[in-house]
Amino acid sequence: MTKKNQDLKILGIETSCDETAVAIVNIKENYKGKILSNKIFSQNKEHSPYGGVVPEIASRSHVEHLDDLIDQALKDSELSFDNFDGIAVTSGPGLIGGLIVGMATAKGLSLATNVPLIGVNHLEGHALTPLLTNDTSFPYILLLVSGGHCQLIIVEALGKYSKIGTTLDDAVGEAFDKAAKFMGLGYPGGPELEKLALRGNPYAFDLPRPLVGQDNCDFSFSGLKTAFIRLVRSIEPVDEKTSADLAASYQQAIIDCLINRLSKSIKIVKELRPDLKIKNLVASGGVAANKRLVEQMQEFSKEKNMEFISPPIEFCTDNAAMIAWAGGLRLSAGMRDPLGINAKARWPLEEVNIN
Repeated sequence: MTKKNQDLKILGIETSCDETAVAIVNIKENYKGKILSNKIFSQNKEHSPYGGVVPEIASRSHVEHLDDLIDQALKDSELSFDNFDGIAVTSGPGLIGGLIVGMATAKGLSLATNVPLIGVNHLEGHALTPLLTNDTSFPYILLLVSGGHCQLIIVEALGKYSKIGTTLDDAVGEAFDKAAKFMGLGYPGGPELEKLALRGNPYAFDLPRPLVGQDNCDFSFSGLKTAFIRLVRSIEPVDEKTSADLAASYQQAIIDCLINRLSKSIKIVKELRPDLKIKNLVASGGVAANKRLVEQMQEFSKEKNMEFISPPIEFCTDNAAMIAWAGGLRLSAGMRDPLGINAKARWPLEEVNIN
C-alpha cells in the first residue's frame, strides 16, 4: 500500500489507437474504485473516409485533443495535480505513434509534478476492468475480444495471467470490420454489421465454424471471412433482406466459435487448475459490446452454473478509466516506472506478470 488506508487518485491516459481518452479514478482498499471523470474523444469521423484507422491521422488527433481532455477531467473532478498519487499511461500494445503521444504527455506531467509514472499494458486494462465496473473478484476466465485481439486468459490475480487460447490469424473485431467493409457498410464496421444483423435470420446461410471441435482453445477467423466474401459474391446483387441475413449468419458463426472455444477453456481449466474453482466468465474488449454475443454468453454461463460478467459498453471499448485503474492497482502493489520507459507496439500480457 502506498498510503496507510490506500485512498489513491490516479490520472489515466489512453492513446493506443483511435480514441483519445483521459480519466481520473479513486482507488480504495480491497479492489474498490470510483470513476471521478471519464473523457473520450472518438476519431471515427477522421478515419471514416478511409474505412479504417490511419496511424498518422490518429497520432495527430491525439496531439490536438489530449491536453483539452486532461483539462476537462480536472474540472469534472475538481482536482489538481497536487491531489494525484500516480499518472498511468498506456505503454502498449498499440499504434506506436499514438502511444508516444500519450507517453510523452504523461512523462512531462510526471516530471513537472513529481507524481509517480506507471506504464500500463492495454490488455491488462481490459483484463482488470470488471473489478472496477462490476464489483467482481479473482479468479475468472476472460474472453478478451477486440479489433486487434482475441484471447482466452485465466486471470488469477493482479499480475498473474495465463493465456490458454489465442487467434491464429485475424482478431474477431478485425473479422467483423473486414466483412462490413466488403459489404459497403459504414465505419466502424463491426457495430454497423451488428445493426444490420438485427433484421436478419442468423441461420439463413451455412457458414463454417473454424476449429470447432478441436482439442484446444485457439481461434481462427480468416477462413470464415473468406467463405463469407465468396458467398456474397456468389449471390450478387444482394437485396436488403438477403444482406441482413448474410450479416446475421456471419455474426452467428463468429459467436458460435467464441462460445465453443470458451466451453473448451472451462474444461481445460478444470483439468489443469482444479484448485482455482473458477465461477466467473468475463468478456471484455470492444467486441464485448455486441449485444447478441452478450445474450448468448449469458445463456451459456447459466448452463454451466457460472456467472457471466461484462463491463458496461462504454468500458468495453478503449477508455482511460481502465488504464487509471490498472495503473493504480500496480502502484498500490509498490510498482512504478522510470521516465525512460519505452512504448511497445507489441506487448504480450504474460510479460507483465508479477513473479
